[in-house]
Amino acid sequence: MRVWKFGDNIDTDAIIPGRFLTINNPDELAKHAFEGTRDEFAKEVKAGDIVVGGKNFGCGSSREHAPLALLGGGVHVVLATSFARIFFRNSINVGVLPVVCKETDKIADGAKITLDLKNGCVEVDGKKLAVEPVPPFMQGIIDAGGLVNYAKDLTEVPVCTKSRQ
Repeated sequence: MRVWKFGDNIDTDAIIPGRFLTINNPDELAKHAFEGTRDEFAKEVKAGDIVVGGKNFGCGSSREHAPLALLGGGVHVVLATSFARIFFRNSINVGVLPVVCKETDKIADGAKITLDLKNGCVEVDGKKLAVEPVPPFMQGIIDAGGLVNYAKDLTEVPVCTKSRQ
């Protein structure tokens, strides 16, 4: 995986500028990802690349367009020191895995990394950096391709058997 490195407080407007919020297709959104912030991203990102950020990645407005734009570009994992809560949740909902690593400052732009969730680490330049564990239910949502698909795949839906009176 190739790293696209960003700093602290990357907001959703930097990920996908507001003028593109009329687009809902991930592939079309990806054409404008990081436009005005890092223009080469949309042209050069490849499936399997990973975005690495610092603190508070995805702050700003609560739009699903930001993780959708990354997904459309083939990015399925964002690694950051910390995430804005709404971006974290929206990422899971659309099928992008947000992973917390407290040492993203040790990861360089363009580096080749290997994410090993089973062993709780990311390997970069022969060094292993710890990542926070991904809860099984969250991994299930990601594996299903997002919350909507996960909900469709549920085979047991709780049914209220007590009637209202």
